Amino acid sequence: MRKKGSKANEIEELKKKNEELENHIKRILADYQNLEKRVAEDRQELIKTASKGLILRLLPALDTLMIAKKHTNDQGLNLSIKQLSDILEKEGVKKIDTFQKNFDPKYMECVATVEVDPSTGSGQEGKVIEELKPGYMLNDIILRAAQVSVGHGSK
Repeated sequence: MRKKGSKANEIEELKKKNEELENHIKRILADYQNLEKRVAEDRQELIKTASKGLILRLLPALDTLMIAKKHTNDQGLNLSIKQLSDILEKEGVKKIDTFQKNFDPKYMECVATVEVDPSTGSGQEGKVIEELKPGYMLNDIILRAAQVSVGHGSK
């Protein structure tokens, strides 16, 4: 009789141990799956931002080309600007739209204010009057805030 009781106890202990090991394996598997997800997310984020440094170095060159475009109507220059802009766009770079928008300090830097006449410039107060230097975003990251002049009413 003792052997049956000890065998039953041993079986019960082995079942408990087996259940503990199964639970442990499930936790380890869940941890591993979470790690895989985190690594995949990190990899995607790295891919999105890996070109950030290069893009930041290219933006001043694009600025210079855009300034030159204001002073000439050279087709080669226009083509170069378009090609560079297309490449940046394919990399996920987007120009921040500021034209006639309300000033938003998240995306814009006010470097000048322009007095607007309330009688003729209604609705211009607090709006971007001129973009002095374009701003850009890489996916959802602000690469450079747009430098703008903002309208204000006379006092």
